[in-house]
Amino acid sequence: MKIESRIGKSSSSDQQIYGFLTDFNNFSRIVPQDRVSQWESSTEQCSFRVDPVGKATLKIVEKKPCSLVKIASVPEFSTYNFTIWIQLKRVNEQDTRVKVTIEPHVNRFLLSMIRSQLKQLVDGIVDQIETFHFDQ
Repeated sequence: MKIESRIGKSSSSDQQIYGFLTDFNNFSRIVPQDRVSQWESSTEQCSFRVDPVGKATLKIVEKKPCSLVKIASVPEFSTYNFTIWIQLKRVNEQDTRVKVTIEPHVNRFLLSMIRSQLKQLVDGIVDQIETFHFDQ
């Protein structure tokens, strides 16, 4: 089952946001330092630990310039497996709409327990994108 965020609005261009999101080295500037530890990254992959959830390794699996970044966990190195889509839609130069979708690959019982946290996660990513200054 996929969990979708609300549709957010950023005053940054789709090109600025896309450029930021397609390089995991940038993510260290927006991850919550109090919840994430052991951060390591390259352009296409990152790994980190979130207690008490565990370790995750993510990689970019699909890119469509200025409109889509698809990220998936690496099963061999992640406690849980999931896929995240970040969709961008340009309205004009200073107006980009953003939607984040996550699909956890877990059983129904676990999904019922974590659904609200995942909804908060995808909405939180949208919140970060709406308020982040990508031209820095």
